[in-house]
Amino acid sequence: MVSLNKNYKNIKESYLFSDIASKVAAFSEKNPDVKIIRMGIGDVTRPLCKSVISEMTKGVKEMGEPETFHGYGPEQGYGFIKEPIKEYYKEHGVELLLDEIFISDGAKSDLGNILDLFSGDNTVLIPDPVYPVYVDTNIMDGRKIIFADSNEENGFLPLPDDSIKADLIYICSPNNPTGAVYNREQLKKWVDYANNNGSIILFDAAYEAFISGDYPKSIYEIEGAKTCAIEFCSLSKTAGFTGTRMGYTVVPKNLKAEDMSLNKMWLRRQTTKFNGVSYIVQKGGLGVFTPEGRKQISENIDYYKENAKIITDCMDELGIFYTGGKNSPYVWLKCPENMESWEFFDLLLKKAGVVGTPGSGFGSNGKNFFRLTAFSTRENTVEAMERFKKLVSSL
Repeated sequence: MVSLNKNYKNIKESYLFSDIASKVAAFSEKNPDVKIIRMGIGDVTRPLCKSVISEMTKGVKEMGEPETFHGYGPEQGYGFIKEPIKEYYKEHGVELLLDEIFISDGAKSDLGNILDLFSGDNTVLIPDPVYPVYVDTNIMDGRKIIFADSNEENGFLPLPDDSIKADLIYICSPNNPTGAVYNREQLKKWVDYANNNGSIILFDAAYEAFISGDYPKSIYEIEGAKTCAIEFCSLSKTAGFTGTRMGYTVVPKNLKAEDMSLNKMWLRRQTTKFNGVSYIVQKGGLGVFTPEGRKQISENIDYYKENAKIITDCMDELGIFYTGGKNSPYVWLKCPENMESWEFFDLLLKKAGVVGTPGSGFGSNGKNFFRLTAFSTRENTVEAMERFKKLVSSL
């Protein structure tokens, strides 16, 4: 008789956003005349920029001609897209080899798939609150999970504790869900901890495009990171590729464990289990890194950041504690009247028709917190904050 992976029994039956969707659907069915403004799921609303569409169109035409048709491509990505990514890192003082860059169908996939490289015996350190995928993928493999205490007192930016030993460490900066961003000194403490303990940092840089000021966009801007960190990035939030799917993962050649090269292991894994991102999508990715594409994408990022400012201005006016917003599309706020997050979710939905994400869905430290995203339209963001302000002022 077949034997199954019983670790799946330890995963919550319903995914956070499925619970939200069910509640919203039930409310809409009973209240069909209420305009629902969704500020919960981090899905973009601005369309792909013209430069991306132009390059994709070229790719489509090339696929329609015998002379330029492309069949199977390199699983780790075409050189024409890896080269501009390499140059993008160079702008931030990071030198990479082309063989250290792996094109993927998004950070979420690689954050889960990278675990193929590691034994189930490893101990994993994950911040609480956190993006649920980090937790669920490790539960699926049966790993022991330790949670780093991320809270209001430390600005939701926990630092390493030498009394805790972990093999794998998840860091997301700018953070999802809190929007908090590590500075260079703070990241250096994590890099030193990892190198001193033989740990590997899994660094999620999916929101690096939202950073302004002197905050590191890549962990490789920190001395020593190439011997202890793997970096994951995505074009989903950077360039609106949520429905197109493309990202990239960087595995340095200098990163080794037990005398094995993680770069070679990841290459072997990808060439065995992954057929690569489609040629047309990679052509679209090229449009992200052209001068025209950079300008157009920057305009979209600025649009979302202005939405975030509208949200944080509302929080400032109401005197509500929050993190994020300035260098992140997420605003992580403390629930009014110290409500629990699901209680506030229900109140905000029923009384204001606004959907956010309950903080408890990201971990126990999110019990009294709530996440709003800046990925809505300008008009909806303004209207949502007017409704929010009216509701909170009435409490």
